[in-house]
Amino acid sequence: MSRTLTFYTHPMSRARIARWMLEETGLPYEEVVLDFGTSMKSPEYLAVNPMGKVPALRHGDTVVTENAAVCAYLAELVPEKGLAPPAGSPERGDYYRWLFFLAGPVEAMFTAKHAGAFAAPMSAGYGSEADVLRVLEQAVAGREHLVGDRFTAADLFMAAFLNYYMMIGMLEKRPGFVDYAGRHAQRPAAIAANARDNALVPAHPHPAQATAITEVE
Repeated sequence: MSRTLTFYTHPMSRARIARWMLEETGLPYEEVVLDFGTSMKSPEYLAVNPMGKVPALRHGDTVVTENAAVCAYLAELVPEKGLAPPAGSPERGDYYRWLFFLAGPVEAMFTAKHAGAFAAPMSAGYGSEADVLRVLEQAVAGREHLVGDRFTAADLFMAAFLNYYMMIGMLEKRPGFVDYAGRHAQRPAAIAANARDNALVPAHPHPAQATAITEVE
């Protein structure tokens, strides 16, 4: 692979998921750290991702945004790593199912919960919070992998979601969630990704943190 991978990120953002995936691939990549409200909304970056959000991945002339898409794209670059089931295999359907269930209904449900404004179950893609939590628990309880017998990008995405929402208190720490997410968080690539992002935080805090620091000073 000769084209350069450029990763646009912020250490206090959803781009941590893409970072973990990059570390799993073992591929070299360049890093561009952007800040909320300034460089993330600059004309230069809006030409990469018109949403002005991270993550984004540039690979030669190809630009990929949205974590599920980034994870799926990167898995295809390193088929020897087995981060996606083989194309055409029976497991491929489950792999796509979980990636996009997390990116769609699960993300939407937690956003609605944070806003305190759930949509009516009949009109919401996520149905209800109870629906989402039941499906998540059934997916991971007593299991090490979502698809087949090896780690894939679907496991990465699921573990990242569960760990994050448990950490911020929006998801109950049910035993199945804790066991599954905690196991995958110990992967060397996950540890390396967290270390790289944590090292960036002092220079690139979340806006809420930066405001708090300014007020204290």
